[in-house]
Amino acid sequence: MGCFYKEIILQKKPRGIHLITEEIYNKCEEIKNIEKGLMTVFIKHTSASICINENTDELVRKDLKYYLDKNIPENDPNYKHTIEGSDDMPAHIKTILIGNSVQIPVNKGKMSLGIWQGIYFCEHRNKSTNRKVVITINY
Repeated sequence: MGCFYKEIILQKKPRGIHLITEEIYNKCEEIKNIEKGLMTVFIKHTSASICINENTDELVRKDLKYYLDKNIPENDPNYKHTIEGSDDMPAHIKTILIGNSVQIPVNKGKMSLGIWQGIYFCEHRNKSTNRKVVITINY
């Protein structure tokens, strides 16, 4: 049994939900050498998140962003943690709800995602930065 570890950088993206399946695959070419394993994609931030969802219709991503922004608004007068900006506390809440990692089976050098599944990177801040992501594969 072995373990592979790699840290990659996702270049800054605007606030929203972005499909990054191919980007992850291209930045982790070592996956092609794994016959069977379990891949974890973990984001090292508290105001951005990672999840798996519909990979075909871009409207799904737009609807999800709309729902999150509507139900977790900026400038809520009840927020106490506001020193980093009006978008920071909502970003933390969204990250807790969506999560900071996903696990994906690896089979014959490929991520074993469902036909309609893709990896989403969710940027919750108005002013984005590059984001650090850790990829591990246990095989």
